[in-house]
Amino acid sequence: MEFVLYLVLGACAGVLAGLFGVGGGLIIVPALVFSFTAHGFSPDVLTQMAVGTSLATIIFTSINSILEHHRRGAVLWPVFAWMTVGILVGSALGAVTASKIQGPVLQKIIGTFAILVSIQMALGLQPKGARGLPGRFGLGVAGSVVGWASAIFGIGGGSLTVPFLSWRGVSMQQAVATSSACGLPIAIAGAISFIIVGWHNDKLPEMSLGFVYLPALLGIAVTSMFFARIGARLAHRLPAKVLKRLFALLLFSVGLSFLI
Repeated sequence: MEFVLYLVLGACAGVLAGLFGVGGGLIIVPALVFSFTAHGFSPDVLTQMAVGTSLATIIFTSINSILEHHRRGAVLWPVFAWMTVGILVGSALGAVTASKIQGPVLQKIIGTFAILVSIQMALGLQPKGARGLPGRFGLGVAGSVVGWASAIFGIGGGSLTVPFLSWRGVSMQQAVATSSACGLPIAIAGAISFIIVGWHNDKLPEMSLGFVYLPALLGIAVTSMFFARIGARLAHRLPAKVLKRLFALLLFSVGLSFLI
């Protein structure tokens, strides 16, 4: 029954990854926290395990989503390349940061973050400033911030990358597509870092690789890769305004569930 839950989670995460460029982590993390709590995992490590496992699943979710967006010519590869430079450093630092925060506190931080981003997206709030993408250095700095925060929250970075690119004048479809691509280096660097920082923890359950729980990783990965293509196709059919509002509703619901 536990494995069936992970299969269903993977299907939902895959659709979300392709549709919103979020990697599915915003759904996977709270679901895994609930699942790990029900299975009696130590509260000292279960939130970090949910985050680490989520990042590992995004590796698989991102691949098919990226392929589908690339086929439609929507990924801004030069932007991806320079953001990745910062993402790799930021993701490693984020994993170390998350390992130092107590589980319940980390859950509240994730919930608050999701609600703030949802309000920003729904109301279209954004700082006033020059339009257009920054240069290479600016993209690298943005990537490091996205990577750091994404590793803490167990997400593919879409909830930061999509608003950032949209604010800088990139179309919603291209922002989602490029965010999906950025989710892959975030997931790889973050997952490896969580494996390393959790390697010697004596409170981990069996079948864990550091802060990554292998049964959950396998179940989610099996279905997420297929359903990511479905989500990516939907992203190119829905109007940008509808896409933004759906994205905001998703973030608000998840954030509220964490705070409650």
